[in-house]
Amino acid sequence: MPSATSIFDVVVVGAGAAGLFAAHAAAAAGSRVLVLEKNRKIGVKILISGGSRCNVTHDCSFREVAAAFGHAERFLLSALGQLTPQMVVELIERLGVSTYVEAHTGKVFPVSDRALDVRDALHRRAVEAGAEFLCHCPLREMTKSEGLFQLVTDRQTFTARSVILTSGGLSYPGCGTTGDGYAWARHFGHQIVTPHPALTPLVSPAAWVHQLSGIALEDTVVTALGPHNVRLGSARTATLFTHFGLSGPAPMDVSRFVTLPAAEQATRVAIDLLPQISSGELVALWREHAQRNGKQILGNLPTGGLPGRLVEQVFAAHGATPQRRLAEVSKAEWESARQAIKECRVEISGTRGYEKAEVTAGGVELSEVNSRTLESRREPGLFFAGEILDLDGPIGGYNFQAAFSTGDLAGLSAARYARSQIAAAPD
Repeated sequence: MPSATSIFDVVVVGAGAAGLFAAHAAAAAGSRVLVLEKNRKIGVKILISGGSRCNVTHDCSFREVAAAFGHAERFLLSALGQLTPQMVVELIERLGVSTYVEAHTGKVFPVSDRALDVRDALHRRAVEAGAEFLCHCPLREMTKSEGLFQLVTDRQTFTARSVILTSGGLSYPGCGTTGDGYAWARHFGHQIVTPHPALTPLVSPAAWVHQLSGIALEDTVVTALGPHNVRLGSARTATLFTHFGLSGPAPMDVSRFVTLPAAEQATRVAIDLLPQISSGELVALWREHAQRNGKQILGNLPTGGLPGRLVEQVFAAHGATPQRRLAEVSKAEWESARQAIKECRVEISGTRGYEKAEVTAGGVELSEVNSRTLESRREPGLFFAGEILDLDGPIGGYNFQAAFSTGDLAGLSAARYARSQIAAAPD
């Protein structure tokens, strides 16, 4: 048990992806570091990520990672520039965990496909740098007096010159991410952008969607449609039809727009089932086919290899009769068929929520945090990293990269702050 009578230079709250990097960076810089983790083991979310394979980062530049975070792009540039995706891969390789880039997705995984290997390597690295870990020790209260933080736990109270909050958001609450850090941030004057689930499957009331359960398409464009059919955001990647609605990377990437406040949220999505071909090209192909095969039925039109069961259901759902002979199809029905393939409309009633969400949208307001150090602009010596901040990226390793980079920068900055406090203290 660490001594409560001595002062830690840095206390990291949360031993997840951001916390492990923060702990190592601060300890490697010469600080005495304590990591408090509420769970019985560290890195629980790392262990379940990517289907327990752990998609550690994405095979792209740090600027491309930043751009994927939309409103948080500029905020992330300093952290990502200091620890790039290429640097993360090199680091993990040096720790003995070989990696590979998944074809067609750009996702980076350990060759072993074992998240445990990544978690253990990062933990070992932090411990070897000198960081101390205390598990099953949730933080209950945090205050500050005479320039020092007091952190109250069920076991004892710890004193620290600086604190890094890496306690995550609300996604996967079974992993211990229950939003504890928001209250501590508010205590020190921070605003919290209303959290909502992101990267979570979509729920649809449409029976025809449920009947397609199990059909997966590798290349689709899913667009979230808000009030008055305003396009809120799109994602191009795979889609999976399920017994409850839609899952897979593309629907999950746009799920953040479904969980917005009621007046702003998406209530339907439009799916381009054949993004490889334009609407004009598809219509021209169909016209030529119909001229030569007028006795065939609408459901047998060439649709780029889409499953017949899918084509039949989406045609019927959009008002195009699959059994209609091509020679008898009206102009309106041709348009319905086109829309079914290129703008397939699916009503959305909600999402699977935080229970299935990979990340949390919302969090600590970014304008109140110095992007070059990740120090609070409200309370000196308080730092933030990872999902507790108001940033969420798409599926593909982007969120882990942001957690690693912000954790690393926060750790270095907190160590620097602690040194300045020691130097300024009276003899």
